[in-house]
Amino acid sequence: MAIPKYGGALPRRRYAEFNESTPQRCLRPTGSTRSPLRLDGAQEVQTVFKRHFGYTPPHVVKAPGRLELLGHHTGGHEGIVITVAVDRYVHIASAPRTDGKIELVASAFPGREIFWLSELKKNPTAPWADYVKDVLAQLRKRGVHFSGFNAAIHGNIPMGAGMSSSAALEIATALTVRRLHPFSLTETGATLPPVRNARGQLPPLPRAERLHLAKLCRVSEDQFTGGQGGILGPIASLFGKAWHVINVDCRFLTIELAPMIGNAIILCDSGVQPPPLADFYGELRRECESAARKLGAKSLRSVEFKYLQTAKSHLTPREYECASHVVGEIQRVVFAERALRDDDHRQFGQYLFQSHESARDLLKNTCPELDLLVELAREIPGCLGARLAGGGFGGATVNLVAYHQAENFMETIARQYEERTGRKLTPAVCQIVDGAS
Repeated sequence: MAIPKYGGALPRRRYAEFNESTPQRCLRPTGSTRSPLRLDGAQEVQTVFKRHFGYTPPHVVKAPGRLELLGHHTGGHEGIVITVAVDRYVHIASAPRTDGKIELVASAFPGREIFWLSELKKNPTAPWADYVKDVLAQLRKRGVHFSGFNAAIHGNIPMGAGMSSSAALEIATALTVRRLHPFSLTETGATLPPVRNARGQLPPLPRAERLHLAKLCRVSEDQFTGGQGGILGPIASLFGKAWHVINVDCRFLTIELAPMIGNAIILCDSGVQPPPLADFYGELRRECESAARKLGAKSLRSVEFKYLQTAKSHLTPREYECASHVVGEIQRVVFAERALRDDDHRQFGQYLFQSHESARDLLKNTCPELDLLVELAREIPGCLGARLAGGGFGGATVNLVAYHQAENFMETIARQYEERTGRKLTPAVCQIVDGAS
């Protein structure tokens, strides 16, 4: 059943920021009490820059975060993922300097990080700056030449919420360097830089170069995700298009866009802070790779679900559970892409429910609060699908809701969740937006 199409944004009085009571930190001032609806990220980051450095920055870039709709934990196994860029951003304001130093400040963290270009070492007292340093190091390895600069970082992407805040920071870092010291990338490294126009502006990144930049940032992402789909955040941040989902084939690195009109994407924070997921990512990778080897496949992308079932006796119970989820999730993405082509958003949403059930029963990486949010959503009119967002064990759920029933959905699920758990819930609408600029 196709969902009627509606244009425009939801009424601003219902347009909420990610739950302010969440313990997860955002890259924005933690003590701020001003409504995020009144803030412009570009203005905020310029204010942060001017407060720390004493003058107005000549350059500002922004990179959006993302939400995964389907493809849960398949990216690291050559799978297929459906994701979107959303209106939560990292902004970086910058200005060049001539002494070879880089000085960084972030609105969410105290102090500043100062280092030489020749000493891109990690600092355990400022781990947020490691993402910037990693990207700078990768650019230098590819022959990109740049000198020192001052930069201020500000954003509203919740860390640990499955919205790829780190990838947005990495993309914003690379674009900042491009603004200050123009460069072009090929598969083998830097080439002739782009030429500014009469107004001093650079041309937009070509599609091929966006993919090269995403690959560069994947190196940094993989360090923090254990190799589990580290390119998906950078791709979504660079290739996002308003009102479109992004279909990413992680084996062939092909990217396609498909329209998603008439629905609202609503994030519901469970109030449960997820633990560090490095151990879980590592275990999942080991189990899936071991299962693939025993099945004679390069990766689980090559395994059919029927064959997996017939070969169950060759796998350990945990190998079978992990492999069943990944193989089944890849299959769900294939079917979901077909549903989108047929404009069948209701069927598309059913695959979100199935994805959550698979994560709950096979990966076992949900939690009672996430399961409750999904079950509540299932019974609310207009909800087409819901599942956990991010790596699991806490965080938020992503909900696909018919546009004209979004307000009722938010009011109902907030009330019911508080009645059942005693926790306040502030559902957040996430608009699908264009990529970094």
